[in-house]
Amino acid sequence: MGYAAWQKFEPIIERAKTAAHGEGFNVRTLFTQTVKKTGGRPENDYHVTRFAAYLIAMNGHPGKPEVAAAQVYFAVRTRQQELAQQAFEIPQSYAAALRAAADQAERAELAEAKVAELEPKAEFYDELMDADGTYSFLAVSKMIGWGRNIMMAELRKSGVLQKNNLPYQRYEHHFKVTPQTFVNRKTGETVPTATTSVWPSGIEFIRKKLAQTSELMEVTA
Repeated sequence: MGYAAWQKFEPIIERAKTAAHGEGFNVRTLFTQTVKKTGGRPENDYHVTRFAAYLIAMNGHPGKPEVAAAQVYFAVRTRQQELAQQAFEIPQSYAAALRAAADQAERAELAEAKVAELEPKAEFYDELMDADGTYSFLAVSKMIGWGRNIMMAELRKSGVLQKNNLPYQRYEHHFKVTPQTFVNRKTGETVPTATTSVWPSGIEFIRKKLAQTSELMEVTA
């Protein structure tokens, strides 16, 4: 799926498992895990069903060509299945058959073009990703072309983040909150705190939220 290190890919699988469990599926039947011995540190190996592969693709970062290709593939297959359920029509003429073949070829070309378009972004996104598969707010601001402080202020105004930069509950699935502590130098007291980072799904979510904010500001002006 285009991830340079297993440590960056494993969180994607875990989120896919969470999604499957949330929908009432048996995770063990969708994701079969085995331990592969390589002479060094044991590695986890997964055998997944088609539906599990779909969930993994949907939880991956669309900026990676491999993930984008998988998402396009499943989107096309889903649409094809929807159309097939509505009505299965066999081309009634040679011209109709050629048209159907041309349409399919056009869809394939568009998918390849989309992957090629996203490829330059993939390396940039990979460099900004932390080891746990998330992105800092600074990294996200660079990716979407906003200043960090302005972006954070707008996310608080729009009700995504609280004053302490923790996400509100309705949006928490786009963020990872890591509990931490710090020592107050004056009192010596250990104070609990937390750091918020962004899952890949949160990048597009933030982009859309800020776009809505910009449109509202233009209308108001």
